Amino acid sequence: MKHIRSAIITTIFWTVVVGGAYPVLMWGVGAVFFPRQAQGSLVVKDGATIGSSLIGQDFESDRYFHGRPSAIGYDSSNSGASNYGWTSAALKQAYDQRVADWKKANPAASADAPPMDMLFASGSGLDPHISPDAAEGQVARVAAARHLDADRARALLDLVRAHEEGPQLGFLGEPRVNVLLLNLAVDKAFPG
Repeated sequence: MKHIRSAIITTIFWTVVVGGAYPVLMWGVGAVFFPRQAQGSLVVKDGATIGSSLIGQDFESDRYFHGRPSAIGYDSSNSGASNYGWTSAALKQAYDQRVADWKKANPAASADAPPMDMLFASGSGLDPHISPDAAEGQVARVAAARHLDADRARALLDLVRAHEEGPQLGFLGEPRVNVLLLNLAVDKAFPG
């Protein structure tokens, strides 16, 4: 009976600590020290919430930079991947379609192989970032759709490069560009 009592007390103790106290402590730390991130890193434009810098969106217009493919259509309530294996015919078909779509949408960048992040969906289907190569490969299309002359197209490329983020903490991950934040900057710099 002594062991059962000890097991019950231990279970209750750890349930309170791990299931209650720790989450409340982390919520409090987040709310005090990282309030923007704790609220979802929401992006507000003209008083309206238009998205989150942590969740990708589907931009289809040629006037905007496009994000990575998403197997779930950027549905944040259903994060996940296609789970196709390397031998899957469906993955091969999706890959071939994405290569064709990239070459059609970005003919100026078609001499080079499309960036890999534009051909394969991320594991979560919510990735808000693309590689700098993927962003720079879309500059000509966006500039043409916005009717930018050569000087303004160079300014657009400079804007893309200004939005490149380095690896987290200087060594975690790869350089990247947040598509939503870039597209907002493009709208501001090149309206109309």
